[in-house]
Amino acid sequence: MRTATSARQTAAPESTGQSLPGAKKDSEEKLLLTVAEAAHRLGVGRTLMYELLDAGVVKSIHIGRLHKIPVWALSEFVERQCEL
Repeated sequence: MRTATSARQTAAPESTGQSLPGAKKDSEEKLLLTVAEAAHRLGVGRTLMYELLDAGVVKSIHIGRLHKIPVWALSEFVERQCEL
């Protein structure tokens, strides 16, 4: 008798040991970050990140109820801060 787990087993994809040029393995490959991820990238807390978003200092988009921050918005924010 087959169990549900044995029926679901699939072969693992073969790894050639090569990755695509420019491919990244962590959250840097994302185009949109969560508030917590963006805060971590900037080295600030979530509360301050929400304050920056609410003030419009860092641009964000809403997907449903979620705040998402484009990676370019963090770079733009840092560049503006360096000009001060």
